[in-house]
Amino acid sequence: VQLVESGGGLVQPGGSLRLSCTASGFIFSNSVMSWARLLPGKGLEWVSTIGSDGSTYFADSMKGRFTISRDNAKNTVYLQMSSLKPEDTAVYYCVRGSTARGSRGQGTQVTVSS
Repeated sequence: VQLVESGGGLVQPGGSLRLSCTASGFIFSNSVMSWARLLPGKGLEWVSTIGSDGSTYFADSMKGRFTISRDNAKNTVYLQMSSLKPEDTAVYYCVRGSTARGSRGQGTQVTVSS
């Protein structure tokens, strides 16, 4: 299993970013995929999940601000983040599975600051 995240960076409060995760080593189209984040000084937090059927789930604090999508032809899952807040600053991980505890990539840093 290999998961490679990209798209992180520095963004101002209220801004947007799109994270991407390209997967290999397993049958992506059959797999539930998630995003999780590691907040500074805190544990890993589940952000969102997309099922193999395209169904989506979000943590309460992300509802209405984040969307998750997938492109099975590209073995890629996306996390579109908008209305970003300083408290969204974290390392974001792509995860295989429906929780924050599955196999994950190296992460991509998102910093929300003015």
